[in-house]
Amino acid sequence: MILLGLLIVPLASGPLAFLLRKRRMMEAVNVTAFAILLGLAAVLVAQVLRRGPVSVLNGFFYADALSGLVVLLSAFAALACSVYAVGYFRHEERSGVLQEAEKTGGRFAIGKLREYYTLMPLLVFAMILVVLANNLGILWVAVEGTTLASVFLVMFYGRETSLEAAWKYAIIGGVGLSLALFGTILVYYSAYGALGTDTLAGLNWSVLAGKAAQFDKPTMRLAFILILLGYGTKAGIAPMHTWKPDAYSEAPIPGAAMLATGVLNCALYGLVRFYILSSKCLGAQFGSHLLILFGLLSIGVAVPFILVQKNFRRLLAYSSIDHSGIMVLALGFGGPLGMLGMLLHMTFHSITKPLLFFCAGNVQQELKTDLFRKTKGGLIHSMPLTGAAFLMVTLAVTGSPPFSFFQSEFTILRAGFSAGYFALAVIFTGFLVTIFSGFLVHIANLVLGEDPGLSRTKMCGWKKYSVVVLAAMIVIMGFWIPAPLFRLIQHAADIVMGGP
Repeated sequence: MILLGLLIVPLASGPLAFLLRKRRMMEAVNVTAFAILLGLAAVLVAQVLRRGPVSVLNGFFYADALSGLVVLLSAFAALACSVYAVGYFRHEERSGVLQEAEKTGGRFAIGKLREYYTLMPLLVFAMILVVLANNLGILWVAVEGTTLASVFLVMFYGRETSLEAAWKYAIIGGVGLSLALFGTILVYYSAYGALGTDTLAGLNWSVLAGKAAQFDKPTMRLAFILILLGYGTKAGIAPMHTWKPDAYSEAPIPGAAMLATGVLNCALYGLVRFYILSSKCLGAQFGSHLLILFGLLSIGVAVPFILVQKNFRRLLAYSSIDHSGIMVLALGFGGPLGMLGMLLHMTFHSITKPLLFFCAGNVQQELKTDLFRKTKGGLIHSMPLTGAAFLMVTLAVTGSPPFSFFQSEFTILRAGFSAGYFALAVIFTGFLVTIFSGFLVHIANLVLGEDPGLSRTKMCGWKKYSVVVLAAMIVIMGFWIPAPLFRLIQHAADIVMGGP
């Protein structure tokens, strides 16, 4: 029943918010639903750690350690964004931004609030369905569902640039998912001969994983290439990444944070599931070479754009392209260290990246701009909490010790050396150092410096506690990972390695 509850809670809360007429009720429904979702995710994780994989409805919904980890991270990101969204949209309402987007001129832009509080639970529902669907065809449908829900969040403000970004996201995402669909069909075709009389369950992960060694190998090679291009587009892997900077800079901050964490995790989850099948059929080497190529390309593409970036929200988009490349590269390096490093990185990214967006959102709302040149620096004086958190999370997200990203990136680097990819590991290190330097210079210039003379702003409690709690978690995770969470990550890494 836990699996069904994880789906029912967000699916029910979206329509409920649509029927409400008061802002506070919408906020309460959103925050309460995602708090319940996180609690259910924790219960699922406990069950998986205690009893192993969980399934219902004759295996239609299925969760193992890998599923449990991604569900937990998605639910955490959803709750964090829902808490921040309360303060964020109240500020947007007070400043008249929502009224302008609604084009009603009314005192309260209830229509826009209803739109957000309906779309976000539906997006989260689609994300959870991606992870819990045992059938790889349903997984594809759910990933398409995340696109349909999030494209409306990208065009939320109704500006010309928002519509252009949404159109670009929809077109590029649609092409990518078409490739993923063809890849999924080819996986079924390659497995057809091995399934025997069990063809009705031909796309069920639990069935395919046990028979992948018998798949048709030439067909499976083509299928994995299409899957990598398809789900790689959704993850923003270069050269299919061009939608990300536009989408991240136009969506409301809570929506952009969910795109950068939950939706990215879902795309990588789909890619990992097919990688496991490919490795069992073709051996790890075929998929690894492709993953290393696209992973390094993504990190390399992010480097020059981060160095010359003039918009701090687009800077966060290129940071996400960099981190998606790092996780794909770790999967390509393979071995126990590569799989562990990838899942550690996914975990730390899901906790750290929302705070980066929250700080950027606070700055944009107060200064009415997202361009570096229009800020005077010295935000540590006028926005001390946001400024300090922005600088701290910048150090964390660029892999500075003692923060947690240093642990995952060092583990990935060890995986590269262990697998014999010495030159590639050195190139990877060079990219990381360059990104660290460019990112830190941009944010340090924004935060530090002389007092620009701006009036000191008072942050509302919803935004303040979102920043403080996430900042505290990031600091703690740099020194200590809870034992159950680390066990979950280890079990998930075993699954990616092709274990039970």
